[in-house]
Amino acid sequence: MKRHRFFHLAFATVVSIHLFPSPADADDPPPGVELHVASDGDDANPGAASKPFATLERARDEIRAIKKAKGLPTGGVAVTVRGGLYALDRAFELTAEDSGEAKAPIVYRARKGEEVRISGGKRVTEWQVVTDPAVVERLDPAARGKVLQADLRAIGVTDFGAMGGGFGQGGGPGLELFFNDQPTTLSRYPNDGFIKITGVKGKTEVDVRGTKGRVEADFTYEGDRPDRWKDENDGWVLGYWFWDWAEQRQRIESIDPATNRMTLAKPYHSYGYRKGQWFHGFNLLSEIDTPGEWHLDRKSGVLYFWPPSPIASGRATVSVRDNLVVMRRAHSITLRGLTFEAARGTAIKIDGALNDKLVGCTLRNVGGTAVTVNGANSGVVGCDIYATGDGGISLSGGDRATLEPAGLYAENNHIHHWSRWNRMYLHGISLHGVGNRAAHNLLHHSPHTAVFFSGNDHVIELNEIHDVCNESNDAGAIYAGRDWTMRGTEIRYNHLHHIRGFENRGCIGVYLDDMYCGTSIFGNLFHDVTRAAFIGGGRDNRIVNNIFVDCKPAVHVDSRALGWAHDHSDAWLKEIAEKGTLSRIRYNQPPYSTRYPKLAELPGPDPAAPGGSLIARNVFQGGKWDEVDAKARPFVTFQDNLLDADPRFVDAASGNYQLRDDSPAYKLGFERIPIEKIGLVDDGTRASRPVENR
Repeated sequence: MKRHRFFHLAFATVVSIHLFPSPADADDPPPGVELHVASDGDDANPGAASKPFATLERARDEIRAIKKAKGLPTGGVAVTVRGGLYALDRAFELTAEDSGEAKAPIVYRARKGEEVRISGGKRVTEWQVVTDPAVVERLDPAARGKVLQADLRAIGVTDFGAMGGGFGQGGGPGLELFFNDQPTTLSRYPNDGFIKITGVKGKTEVDVRGTKGRVEADFTYEGDRPDRWKDENDGWVLGYWFWDWAEQRQRIESIDPATNRMTLAKPYHSYGYRKGQWFHGFNLLSEIDTPGEWHLDRKSGVLYFWPPSPIASGRATVSVRDNLVVMRRAHSITLRGLTFEAARGTAIKIDGALNDKLVGCTLRNVGGTAVTVNGANSGVVGCDIYATGDGGISLSGGDRATLEPAGLYAENNHIHHWSRWNRMYLHGISLHGVGNRAAHNLLHHSPHTAVFFSGNDHVIELNEIHDVCNESNDAGAIYAGRDWTMRGTEIRYNHLHHIRGFENRGCIGVYLDDMYCGTSIFGNLFHDVTRAAFIGGGRDNRIVNNIFVDCKPAVHVDSRALGWAHDHSDAWLKEIAEKGTLSRIRYNQPPYSTRYPKLAELPGPDPAAPGGSLIARNVFQGGKWDEVDAKARPFVTFQDNLLDADPRFVDAASGNYQLRDDSPAYKLGFERIPIEKIGLVDDGTRASRPVENR
C-alpha cells in the first residue's frame, strides 16, 4: 500500500538537490537600475549594494518613485535580494502602478548562488516537556516523556484558522507545523492507510449525483482503536465515505466503544456512507504515537509535538500568513530564484497577469495551491513545487466566446507530493480557458489527478507523469469532462507510467470523462497504466500513434450517454432545440463552426453516441488491448494498429520503449515519438539540478 500520511520527514529521498538556488538570468536584460535588499538592511538606506533596503516593500516603493520622477529606465529595474529568511508581516502586494514594460521589466531576484526564503511562518522556540498528568495520561505510552509543548499565544499566534472539510466544502488546514523545512503530521491513526466501515446504521439513499433522501452519519468500524478517541475534545475523521474519488473531513460527534459505533457531526457527506469504505482519524492528542506528529489544542493555544530530532538543533515553524505574494494587474514582472514557504493558503496569486513570470523558484510547505495565474502571456517556469495542501499551478485565461487564446504556460516544473490536505480534485497543473500550455513538467506522487484541463485548444505535451491517483480510483492522471463545446486540446508526447490507483485496483491515464469531445491523444508512451486512454462516451476523439506497454486495457470507449449518463446529453440536446446554443455558446456559428466543423453538425444522427472515435496506428504490447462496449463499437474506427507483432523496442528490458528503425509499426504509418525530449530540460531556468525522480 502507498504511503498516505502527511509526508513525515520523507522528503530526504525525493526532493531535488538544491545545487543552484538561483537560476541563470539569461532571459532578463541588463537592468537600467539595480536595487538591493538584505535581511540585515535598513529601509532608511538608499538601496545600494553597500546600503541595501530591509524589505521588498521598500524596494517596490522606490521603483514607484523612480517611475513617477522620470519613468522606467531602459532595461527596467532589478531588485536583487540577498540570501536570508524574510518573514512577512503581510503579503507582498503589487498592483498596476508597480508594472514594468515589455522592454523595461521589473525583476525581483535572488542574488546569484544565495538562498532567499520568503516565509509566511513564525518560529517556535520555547518548548517544554509535557508534564501535566492529565495530558500525559491521554498520550500513547510510547510518546510519554517525548512529546513537547509550546504556548502559541505567548508568541503572538492567536488565529489558528479553520480546518476545511474537503470535497464539496473546500478550505485549508489552517495553522500547520513544519520542522526543518518539512511538513509534519497532524496526529492521526492509522499512521498509514485506513480503517474500514463494517456497517452503516443511519439512512443513506444515494445515486451517483448525490443523496436522494435523508442521510445519517452513523456507522460501525473495524477494530477497537477508535475507542480511545471518545474523550477527544476536537477529534476528526477523513473518509472516502461512498465513492473512491470524494473524500471529506468530519468532526466526531460520539463513539460507543461497546458497539464500535461512531456518529459524525453535520454537515454529512453529500454522497452518503457505504459499508467497506475507509477512513482515518486525525487531530487526536491520543494518537501522537510516532516522531513527527503534532496536535494543537485550539482552546488553550498549546501545541504538542514529538520532534523527530532534537528540538534545540531544529527549526519548528508554524504557518501564519494566508498568502505570500499577491499581484493584481501588475504587468511585466518576474519573480526569479526565490523560495516561498509556510503560507496557509495560496502562496502566490497573480490576477490580471500580462507578461508576468515566475522562474526558477521553489514553492513548498503551503496549505493551499502554490501559484494561481489569471490573465495572458504569463507563466511558471523551472520551479520546484512540493508539499502543498492543495494543488501546484493553476492557469486560467482566454475567451471561450471568441476562442481568443491566453498563452499562459507551465513549463519545466518539478511538481510532487501535492494535495496533502484536500486530497481530490486539486491538481498538479490545471488549465482553464483557451489556448494554454503545460510542457516538459515532471509530476509524481499525488492522491489524485496530475493535469486537469477545461476549455479549448490547450497543449499538454512532453510531460512525465507517474505514481499519481494513489488514493483514488475512477480517476485520471490527465483529466477533463462534461462539455460538448470544449474541444481542440492536444495531449501529445507525454510519458505516463506506473499509474494503478488505490490498492492497485485501477484508475485511468488520459481520462476524457462524461462525453468530453474533440481531443487528440497522440504520440504518448503509456507503461503500466490501467485504462491508459479512455473515451467516456464523447465524440470526435482520436487515440493515434501511441505506444502502450503492459496496460490493462490500452484503450477504452463506452456509450454512457446512451445509457446511465443520458441526463447530461438529454439536457444538452434540449438546449440546442430550445435555444440554439450549447453551454450558452453559439456552437454552429463562427468561430466555433469554423474551428470545430464536427461540432457544428450537432444534433445530427446519433448525437449521444461516441461517433467519430478514431483509434489508429498505435503500438500495443502486453496487457489487454481494448475495452469497448457493444453499443460503442459501431461508432469506433480501428485502423492500422500494431497488436500481434514484435514492435522491436530499442531495449525493453531497461525500460527503453523507443522503436527501432526496423519496427513494423513504421510500415503502418507510425511516426517516431521524441521520447528523449520528454520531461525536464536543463535550459538554465531550473530551480535545482540534478533532480531526484522517484
